[in-house]
Formats: sequence, structure tokens, C-alpha cells
Amino acid sequence: MNPRTRIPVFTIIATVLLLVLPVIAEPTVTVSSYEVTPQVLMPGDLGTVTVTLKNTASSASLTERSGVDISGKTTVTDINVYIESARLEGNGMEVIGDSFQRIGDLGPGQTIQLTFPVRAPATTGLYFPEVRISTRDGRSTSYPVPVNVNTPIAVAKLAVIGMAVTTPDAVKPGEQAKVRLDLINSGASAAEQVIIRVGNASTSVRPKDAELYHFASIPAGQHESIDLTFITDRKAEPGIAIIPVTITYTTTDGTMQTEQANINLLVRGDVEVGIASVESDPERIVAGEPFNLIIRIENAGTGDAKSVNAKIDLPIAGTREAFLGKIKPGNDAPALFRLGGAMAGDHHYTITITSTDEWGDHVVEYPLSLSVAPADYSGVIIAVVVLVLAAAGVWWVFIRKKPVKNHE
Repeated sequence: MNPRTRIPVFTIIATVLLLVLPVIAEPTVTVSSYEVTPQVLMPGDLGTVTVTLKNTASSASLTERSGVDISGKTTVTDINVYIESARLEGNGMEVIGDSFQRIGDLGPGQTIQLTFPVRAPATTGLYFPEVRISTRDGRSTSYPVPVNVNTPIAVAKLAVIGMAVTTPDAVKPGEQAKVRLDLINSGASAAEQVIIRVGNASTSVRPKDAELYHFASIPAGQHESIDLTFITDRKAEPGIAIIPVTITYTTTDGTMQTEQANINLLVRGDVEVGIASVESDPERIVAGEPFNLIIRIENAGTGDAKSVNAKIDLPIAGTREAFLGKIKPGNDAPALFRLGGAMAGDHHYTITITSTDEWGDHVVEYPLSLSVAPADYSGVIIAVVVLVLAAAGVWWVFIRKKPVKNHE
């Protein structure tokens, strides 16, 4: 073989391994634009706030390659995002009407407009009603819209910082949760000296690292991301932990703006089912005699154990399955098995416990042992001995001691 035409081995291996090359874009809903009508409201006037929501993801492409052939088949898959709800927090403005619920899927690059009727307050000034969008995949977006109520400030030239939040679907008490904040400047000028303060939901849910973050500037149309880790302890109450976030920044006119937002972290307890104790009635099990087996099932977890069921595989006739229902955290319940007579000896068996919680179905097994004592026949033996002695006594009195007649 000509050395010049020799293909390096690592090149062939790398080419063969590249069977599937995916390129995936992650969907995020942002407020791409807004419009306030009229542009300047008078105190007490009615107006509208219209926002345009956009799915920032593009279609994901998937290229399949086989062998050393560099040609491949490319397929395009749409990445939709399902919008659960959208509402407008007045923050000084009066919002007229209800929020939007179950808006539905938004395809990659697609937009949708939502209009909220508002009423201006009696006091002039610059107000920032906040659009809050929630999606099915645990993301939320908070976006303030500037509304001018009879002031000479040119709103369109100011920076406007909105915040998108990405959270896990849920977190178990005692585990850590990864959260991402995306700060998006949708205004027409840069936001300077951006400071983000992350608070605590409670002593049971708190940031692991820093609570204060700083960006010197976020240009118009740009964004910055912050990755956070929250610590939860075993005592964290199940439910939504609301973590406050304060964003302050300075606009080009020197005005300091403050935005309030929240991180909504769902804390969901889970079950931890175990064996608290094993008892029998009577305490000493004798071969051939029926007995009751009581196994206490405990829940050492942080959530309700529902539909708890226990089953044993002892080869003894009787009731070998028990339904316990719901066991709350820190509690236990008895599983009662009524069994017939067993042979003497040590019987090894397994108890299988099934339960459900908000995370799904659970099955655990524990090996156990049952000792059965031999039957006690001492009473029968004593009775037989007594009967034998009594019979011997009768024989001695009536036969051995009977007088012998003299024959003359």
C-alpha cells in the first residue's frame, strides 16, 4: 500500500463511531416585543398592554451516518413548548379581566400575541406591570412592561430586563435542585450595573452558593444566565417553595429600576417504607397450632405512602396478604396475617411491600425468618405414666394381695 494513501486508524474509528450526530435546540418562551395603547395614558384612562410571546427554539436536526460513508440522512424535528398560563401583575396598574389559561403548543420560532386591558392609576409616573408566563416543562418567564402615565419619559429608549426561570419538575426533600435564571434585556438601550439578589424560601430551602450576582452591563437584545443550586433539607414542607428574586439596574437616563420576581420550586415528598417490628400471637409458635403474624410497616420518608399492600410467601395455609391503605410520614401500621399450623423449624420467607406516591409506584422486599417450636407432648406422657402406675396398683391390690385359702 502506498504510504501516502494510507488512512490513519484513529480517523476510521472516529468516522465509524459517528453513526448519529444530533443537534438539539432547547425551547424557551420569551417576550419578543410589547405595545402599550395609547403610548401615554392619562390618570384613570383605560388602555391595553399587548405582548408577543415567542418560542426561541428552532427545529432540531438529526443526521444519521453509517460506516465510513460521510453522507447521511438528516431529519428535522419540531421542538414545541406548551404554554400553561399567562397573566399580568398590575404593580400599581389595575388589570381588567382574567388571565389566559391552557394556551397550548407554540412551535419553534412561532409567536402569539396576548392583550391585557388595564386602567391607569390616579398618580402619574412610570409603572411596570409584569407579564408572567408558565410552561409545562417547569419553565417560567417574568417580563416587566413599562407603562407611561402622563410623564415626559421616552419609554421606548429605556432598558427593560425580564427574567426566564428554568426549574426541575420537582425536588425531593433532602436533595439539591438546579435552577437557571436567564436575564433578557428586551429594551432599546443597555442596562447598567445589573444586580440580582436571591432570597430564601425558608430555612429548609436556600441557595447553596452566592446570593448576590452582578453584571456590569447587559446590552439591548442580549441576555445573561445564572446557574443556581438550592439546598433542601429533610424537613422541607411539600408544596411550592417561593424564592424571591430582586433585580436592580440603571437605565440610560440614570434611573435605577427595581424588579421583583420569584422562583417557584416544587418540593415533593417521597416514601421510604420499611419494617418496624415483627410479632406473633401467641408469642411462642408451636408446630401444628394456628397463630397470628403481625408485621408493622413504617414510613420513614417525607411523603404519604398510599395504597400500601404487604404480601408474604410463607408456605402455610391462611391469610398471606394485607392491605394497609395510607401511611403518613413518621407513622406505621400493622399488617395482620392469620396462619394455620406449621412444621417445626426455621422458615425463611420474604415480605413484599408495594406502595404509591407522587413519584410513582414503589416495590420493596425484605427477607425474614419464622421459628416454629416442636409440639410439646409432656402432658400426654405424664398421663400415660399415671395410668400405668394406677393399673399396676390395682393389679397389686386385687391380684397379688388376694388371700390364699387353706385346704384341709
